[in-house]
Amino acid sequence: MSRLRSRADTRSGTRVRTRARARTRPPLALALPALLAVAFLLLPLVGILVRTQWGELGDHLTSPGVVEALKLSLLVSLWALALSLLLGVPLAWLLARVEFKGKALVRSLVLLPMVLPPTVGGVALLLGFGRRGLLGPWLEGTFGITLPFHTSGAVVAATFVAMPFLVISLEGALGGLRQRYEETAASLGASPVRVFFTVTLPMVAPGLIAGAALTWARALGEFGATITFAGNLPGTTQTLPLQVYLLLQDKPEAATSVSLLLLAIAMGVLIALRGRWTGTPVAREAAPAPVPEEPPAEGAHTVGSARTTTGVDGVAPPHDGGRWPLHATVTGFNELTLDAEPGTTIAVVGENGAGKTTLLRALLGLTPRAHAELRLGDTDVTALPPHERQVAWVPQDGALFPHLTAVANTAYGLRARGVPRAQARREALAWLDRLGVLHLADRRPAQLSGGQAQRVALARALAARPRLLLLDEPLAALDQTTRARVRHTLRTHLAGFGGVCLIVTHDPVEAVSLADRVLVLADGRALQDAPPAEVTRHPRSPWVARMLGRNAWPGTASADGLTLAAGGRLVVAEALPEGAKALAIIAPEAVSVYTDRPGGSPRNVWPGTVREITAVGSRLRVLVASDTAPDLVAEITPDAAAELGLVDGASVWTSVKATEVTLVRL
Repeated sequence: MSRLRSRADTRSGTRVRTRARARTRPPLALALPALLAVAFLLLPLVGILVRTQWGELGDHLTSPGVVEALKLSLLVSLWALALSLLLGVPLAWLLARVEFKGKALVRSLVLLPMVLPPTVGGVALLLGFGRRGLLGPWLEGTFGITLPFHTSGAVVAATFVAMPFLVISLEGALGGLRQRYEETAASLGASPVRVFFTVTLPMVAPGLIAGAALTWARALGEFGATITFAGNLPGTTQTLPLQVYLLLQDKPEAATSVSLLLLAIAMGVLIALRGRWTGTPVAREAAPAPVPEEPPAEGAHTVGSARTTTGVDGVAPPHDGGRWPLHATVTGFNELTLDAEPGTTIAVVGENGAGKTTLLRALLGLTPRAHAELRLGDTDVTALPPHERQVAWVPQDGALFPHLTAVANTAYGLRARGVPRAQARREALAWLDRLGVLHLADRRPAQLSGGQAQRVALARALAARPRLLLLDEPLAALDQTTRARVRHTLRTHLAGFGGVCLIVTHDPVEAVSLADRVLVLADGRALQDAPPAEVTRHPRSPWVARMLGRNAWPGTASADGLTLAAGGRLVVAEALPEGAKALAIIAPEAVSVYTDRPGGSPRNVWPGTVREITAVGSRLRVLVASDTAPDLVAEITPDAAAELGLVDGASVWTSVKATEVTLVRL
């Protein structure tokens, strides 16, 4: 055993050394200047440490002048921080979220104090706010406020040079925050101000804290603008950096001690930020592992360790009881009109870029690409902002607010609409119970699996009492078992829903099982709007036909069949007027596969090569590529595939009877 352990240790050590040797060694021409740069930055700091008289450090830092200057510096820096937060946070939001003319100029103005010499900044403040400046006489004559050579002047100077640190840090954090969270909050009924304080600020809190810390540290150390604009008056404007300047003339040892104090404060701030300002990743405590999916018993919902079928504390998820038919005329990228009676569920399908998500965002009022004239019931909501439309939205990723628990997420829309906290929590728990995730009520999104998070997002949208429900691939993150269960729950709710529901999906089972109508989009236009059975029998889009598992070949009707757009001809049993555009639909099970050319006189016969074999349930789907016809999918049994010896790359023949081809006129 010891020999085995020694060998393992040896192999482990070898791997470590190998990895160490594999690290890229920087070239000397770059490493040497880099080391010199570090030495250049480090040497002055080492000088302060070496020259500090440690035995007299306490006396230097507790002298009356230093204590008074420290108190004044703390007062000035804290007021500067407060002003920076009051003015800089809205400015950062404006720069990150709003497009307007002159935005580059405003951002340049924000950065200017960071590159402007501090004394020039002080002169500029004098010319702007001084007694003979642009605004100074008005401030003094109207309000009796005199800024120069006053403590308030020191605050203004510190704010001028420090606020850019807050704005830049927070703007970067806001730029990295996906707007989908804020848009989802608006769709749940939250006003812009509520969204800002309950979603935006909590989610960018690290950037805000980093910016605030840097702002405070910069204000604490401000010197040039302060002495130029506010002067150097003991007890009034003489801050700690100015005290260092005076001590250098008479007591250089004391100046070194005070400099060490300022250095320690600055280093403390940087260590506390741990790289947030520079963008260095911050090590975070690992979140608990997601709770595994545990489906509840049939017909029951989990409540802790008990089972219930009526909701939490006897509270069933409420319905408004109203009826809200939908009428929408959409223009822009999407050009279509939607009319639907209450209780209608419409599945929106189409290939990527067809305009499905744009349609949903137009109904929400969240995109300039398309505009929707929207009426829900008797109310025209076209001119209303998103948070007043009562249109709930579940985006593809759910967009759960990461700083809120599952129950708080679910109750968010109710609280935004003014429902008392206790009632909102009861209704939220009832919805989580219905969706089978009540046992996760106190968990945050990072502690949920993808399927669990999606169910919580569904509960949140349903709890908001919407009049129009928009679901963007709501079940895509669920496994097959969970998807079937949630699909059943969703279908049960939609059966009693008094509004209209639009579901964007790529799943034909969802489209057929959940929807009363299927809306097929292409390039923002409606190709087909019909019941699922009609779309299944006669799809008008090649993409939809393929989604439903059928071969779809577009072409032009000719005297003896169909001239295919991809080349070749197809003989059909039914006739269309010559020149008519049509789509040939061929079921995979109607395609016959042979190893040799079939005998007789079949006319729809093509040689080809097997490109892919996939299992679908108990059958196999074989993709055959041909030079004389479009790609064709055949569906056969595993026994037939074994008998034919089908493998990737095998040469085969395929045939389709003319009577097995269905033509859909386009």
